[in-house]
Amino acid sequence: MKQFVVIGLGRFGASIAKTLYNLGYDVLGIDSDEEIVQSMSDSITHAVQADATDENTLKALGVRNFDVGIVSIGQDIQASILVTLILKEMGIKFVVAKAQNELHGKVLYKIGADRVIFPERDMGIRVAHNLVSSNILDYIELSPDFSIVEITAIPEWYDKTLKELDMRVKHGLNVMAIKRNEDVLVSPKADDVILKGDILVVVGQNKDIEKLEKHI
Repeated sequence: MKQFVVIGLGRFGASIAKTLYNLGYDVLGIDSDEEIVQSMSDSITHAVQADATDENTLKALGVRNFDVGIVSIGQDIQASILVTLILKEMGIKFVVAKAQNELHGKVLYKIGADRVIFPERDMGIRVAHNLVSSNILDYIELSPDFSIVEITAIPEWYDKTLKELDMRVKHGLNVMAIKRNEDVLVSPKADDVILKGDILVVVGQNKDIEKLEKHI
C-alpha cells in the first residue's frame, strides 16, 4: 500500500491528508504549527510538528521511505521550493507540489516536481464551467488541450445506448465511466443504456467540451 507524506497542513494540505487517510492509506502530516498538528492528530496516521526545510529532520522522520510526497506549504514560496528539492534528492518517487502562481509552478517543475497543482486556478476553472452549464458537475484539466468532465445526463439522452448517443462521432468525446447512484460503471459498453440521474464521466479536447457545454 502506498504511503503519503503531506508537508503543510493548511486547508488544502489537511483536506488531501484526511481524504487519503479515509481512503485507507498511511499518511504522515508535517507542519511547523503545533496547534494545527494537534488538531490533525486524530484525523491521519501521524501528525508531527517539525521544520520541513531541515533535511536532517525529514531523514529522522523516515520521510525517504514514503512513496508520494505532497508539498502544500502556504505563502512561503522559498520553503515550498526547498522542501520539493529535498524530497526529490531523498529519492521520493512522486512529488506533488502546490504552486501560488505560474512562475512558482515553472520553478517547481524545473527542480523535479512530478506534478504541480494550482488550487485557486483549478478551482476557478471548475466554478466557471459549472456556471456556464448547470449540467457540468466537475471539470479537471489534464493539459492545456484535454480535460475530464462529469456531466449530468440530459433528458434527450435518457433510455438511449452509448452507441445511439455516439459521443465520439457527434461530440469528439469518449465516455470513460457512468456513475449511477453509488455504483460506477467503468469502461461502459456500447449497449449500456443511459438512465435519468446518471452522471457521465467523459474525456476529450477542451474545444469539443466547450461545444457540448453550449449544447446542453
